[in-house]
Amino acid sequence: MMDYVNAFWVGGLICALVQILMEKTKMMPGRIMVLLVVTGALLGSVGWYGAFQEFAGAGASVPLLGFGNVLMKGVKEAVDEQGLLGLFAGGFKAGAVGTAAALIFGYLASLVFKSKMKS
Repeated sequence: MMDYVNAFWVGGLICALVQILMEKTKMMPGRIMVLLVVTGALLGSVGWYGAFQEFAGAGASVPLLGFGNVLMKGVKEAVDEQGLLGLFAGGFKAGAVGTAAALIFGYLASLVFKSKMKS
């Protein structure tokens, strides 16, 4: 039961902090999203993200912090296997499944709900 509680409050805290950034600063949403991805990558690179995810579960892995960590983990593995060229290929390989799923399901949702441009 505590896994659900921790995921809820940690994910909610992340969302609340992002909302505060959006309301109190002039940062655009795209820059805030990049900030979350980079923060996740930095936490992963220093080795703190694993403990954070162990504690928070889906509250840590679902937001964009998790995507940044996945990219960093892919880069680390690719650099270990391929050397310097892995720096360029690792992030693409690690993030490909999640990105493809988002594109495919977004497209299918647009077909089902007959989306259209705002006028």
